[in-house]
Amino acid sequence: MIPRLSFRESQTPDLARFFEQLKKTPFSGEVRSDFASRLSLSTDNSIYQILPQSVVFPRTPEDLIHLFKLADRDIFKSIHFSPRGGGTGTNGQSLSGGMAIDVSKYMNQILEVNLEEQWVRVQPGVVLDRLNAFLKPHGYFFALEISPSSRATIGGAINTDACGKGSRIYGRTSDNLLELTWVLPDGTVGNSSGCDLNQLERVKQESGRLGKIYRQVDEIVSAKQQLIEETFPKMPRFMTGYNLAKVYSQNRECFDLNRIIAGSEGTLAVVTEAKLKLTPIPQHKVLLVLHYHGFNDALADAETLLKSDPAAIETIDEKILELAKLDEIYDAVRDSIGEAQAINLVEFTGSSLEEIREKVDRISQKLDWAIGYYLAKSDREIADLWQLRKKGVGLLGNRPGARKPIAFIEDTAVPPQNLAAYIAEFQELLTQYHLDYAMFGHVDVGCIHVRPALDLKVPEDEGLIRELSDKVVALVRKYGGVMWGEHGKGFRSEYTPVFFGDELYRDLRKIKAAFDPENRFNPGKIVTPLGSEEKVAPLESPLRGHFDRQVPESTRKNYESAFNCNGNGACFNVDLDGVMCPSYKENRDRIHSPKGRASLLREWLRQLAISEEGEKPENVFAKLWHTLGKFSGVYDYSHEVYAGMHGCLACKACATQCPIHVDIPALKSQFLDRYHTRYLRSPRDYLTGYIEFLLQWQSRAPRFWNAIAFNPLSRWGMAQFFGLIDLPKLAVPTLAESLACHNLPSFNLDALVDAENGVILLQDVLTSFYEPQLVLDTYDLLRQLGYTVWVPPFFPSGKPLQVLGFLPQFRERVDRNAEFLQQLGRSGIPIVGIEPSITLTYRDEYAQISPNLPQVRLLQEFLVEHCDRLSSNSEILSGSANAQNCNETSYYLLSHCTEKTLALGSPRQWQQVFEAMGLSLSLVEVGCCGMAGMYGHQREHSAASRGIYQMSWEKHLMSMPQPSVLATGYSCRSQVARCSGWMPRHPVRVLLEKIRENSGRNTPL
Repeated sequence: MIPRLSFRESQTPDLARFFEQLKKTPFSGEVRSDFASRLSLSTDNSIYQILPQSVVFPRTPEDLIHLFKLADRDIFKSIHFSPRGGGTGTNGQSLSGGMAIDVSKYMNQILEVNLEEQWVRVQPGVVLDRLNAFLKPHGYFFALEISPSSRATIGGAINTDACGKGSRIYGRTSDNLLELTWVLPDGTVGNSSGCDLNQLERVKQESGRLGKIYRQVDEIVSAKQQLIEETFPKMPRFMTGYNLAKVYSQNRECFDLNRIIAGSEGTLAVVTEAKLKLTPIPQHKVLLVLHYHGFNDALADAETLLKSDPAAIETIDEKILELAKLDEIYDAVRDSIGEAQAINLVEFTGSSLEEIREKVDRISQKLDWAIGYYLAKSDREIADLWQLRKKGVGLLGNRPGARKPIAFIEDTAVPPQNLAAYIAEFQELLTQYHLDYAMFGHVDVGCIHVRPALDLKVPEDEGLIRELSDKVVALVRKYGGVMWGEHGKGFRSEYTPVFFGDELYRDLRKIKAAFDPENRFNPGKIVTPLGSEEKVAPLESPLRGHFDRQVPESTRKNYESAFNCNGNGACFNVDLDGVMCPSYKENRDRIHSPKGRASLLREWLRQLAISEEGEKPENVFAKLWHTLGKFSGVYDYSHEVYAGMHGCLACKACATQCPIHVDIPALKSQFLDRYHTRYLRSPRDYLTGYIEFLLQWQSRAPRFWNAIAFNPLSRWGMAQFFGLIDLPKLAVPTLAESLACHNLPSFNLDALVDAENGVILLQDVLTSFYEPQLVLDTYDLLRQLGYTVWVPPFFPSGKPLQVLGFLPQFRERVDRNAEFLQQLGRSGIPIVGIEPSITLTYRDEYAQISPNLPQVRLLQEFLVEHCDRLSSNSEILSGSANAQNCNETSYYLLSHCTEKTLALGSPRQWQQVFEAMGLSLSLVEVGCCGMAGMYGHQREHSAASRGIYQMSWEKHLMSMPQPSVLATGYSCRSQVARCSGWMPRHPVRVLLEKIRENSGRNTPL
């Protein structure tokens, strides 16, 4: 039977009454029942998809108390809750059909840090990388290093008892917890930390729910001590949640209830605050990259490597290394990997560098299987190699073909000494099914992540989930391990009694009953309360593949990257100086992330496929009718998709920063193209879509049009009727007038000669009409360097048409321009553009339509190939009277986000150009400026645009001298002018000034 997503009726009567009553309480959080919000939380990083009834975003711990106390009334007992953090779980731990509680949006504060006592107090929504960035200047970190650290929350880490790299030394999350504050389903607040036996007895005497919990847990771990000892394997990666073996300390003098709560996946209580133990950052760190012919050779070296007592041993197989070649990370790690088919990353840390080097020397001389090794040379190189390891999970989703490596048997763990034999038999099992697979993970603790490649849109492959899981359970038991050593149980909870036995499983159910007797918290995960007839959720719970298979294959192919999104959540990165998805960072709304938008789009395509209306284009009268219905409140889910897509800045960061390369701007254009076959476009769409053509016409009389467009009445009209604000004026004099003053001959294709010393400089809409002086500066710079420069007439690129989804018109424009560009290319003369967003359009969107175009280079890509000419100017400069002042000046470059993502090495190329001139240029890591073409000029986005600017750009610019700040993008420069009142210079301007100083020419041409 095909599962259904209920989007037309989002609230049951009970839920509607509940929210009405909630309004009467002091609850201050946010409540959503719209389909888009629910859909954005219906998936995580697993194979499952379950739509919650509603979503709650609490702002304070008190909000949760109000929420649960109201829900404890008899009339609301049917409502259940599932807490959620970063949504990076691989087993569906936070997915349920009840009310999702997302703590990541508001409850994400670092509350207090005590360096003397080495602890920090945080809310559960704090992202791990953000916490460690805050602690780093103080010399400490929270000892948890996991792949999704850029988006994983502390609350999520607690609820899965997460562990990762270095856990052999630092332990798992529960080993670093000092104190937890949590709320029970009836609103009771609890606080737990390690307590001595006297404190335990006092708590057990309490008459309420808390006393019952402590009595029940103590009764089980005391009475079943021997059984627990016999049942629980002695291995570092074993128990996640309800950890009976660790409640009492080894000397049985300390009782710690946190060992039960950590890893409980939100089935016992909702954590509202955590006090965490801090660990000093190691003074020295050395990373050895060991090369192997294959993955099994890397595993075979595990025991030898462990004898050297490293902090971590992580292995990466040939499939991930091959996929890494398609990712931005590869350029940074290419030299350290060499020709290896598999690698082990072996890290040593300590306070003595000499001691570490002795270990490295010993290990490099006693390797049994390695064919070579590489010693990382810098902290940057070490960070890049670990970034490769972190990206491994996401990169697997970029594997070509319909079958993708997926998580469902991926975190089995065995004693390290059994690992090689276990993996060999595991590989045999997968080979029997003719399955491709990828492997990576933690050699030092016996936990290897195994992801078989399946296509869950195919029923036969879906059936393998159960078949393989059952066989892997038997295999892992044979080697003394467990099914879930790291990522929790989730929808694999039915295997719990297989590993614990019926008696201890019954005890786990008793614990659940003490905390949550009515099964209100994350029902179906780990266990159900004793006395309940409810069962844990089956392994065959609804899968994303169930829904995706309802979309025709041809449609899935046309929107391939949306369906490839595997939920790894790299787009939830909250690093304010990173370029990934500025719209999500600004509002922390998962709808406005690449994953959220891909989910909205997939469901929209599914609904189109199963609807009776079909997909035929509507005539103008039908469009008008549908549009009037839209404004009168007629529900159509496509409007929610439109709202989600409308917030996208089209910065293209996701196209490279996402390991799967989910290109939301391209998908947005496809969506808008189809959306407007049913609904009329706004007048603003036509105005901005055809802005290049309009400006080309207006530039014939710029003074006249500036007077018409920028009087108070016109500004008011643009804001009211078109929703456009802060528009820039046309430049006076125009570029055409300025070039005429240079006595440039008319451009003639037949006159293009001298390929060795020639450059073709393309115009673009932004510099030609708004900043023509930059075109003149670029022209003059190239002339000063000895080049013959040809400037073809302006032609519209069509970029605004593509962004807004005018795809037929854009294709027509590409076809027309492609012919001209090919004519230019046949001359053999390099073609260069100035504005990154337009220049890269010719290499990205154009190439998808007309793949045989000549390359249009960014200016720095051209200059860096001719540094000899720059160096000659540098030599002149170094001997001039101005040399001392020049060498003392440091410049700071803030690059355009599209430039940084689609031309990865381009900022460094500017640095090389400046170095060739003897100038110092620092690359400033910043996120998006928030302008993004027309986005910042749209009235509804004005506040978000400024908010994005303030997150990163404004913060950095406040500490820099204005004359030294350089920016490559016109949008970026205009955003600084709008928000801070001054405009950075383009790097060309500095280079030209220095060359003119050399030649004594201080007046512009």
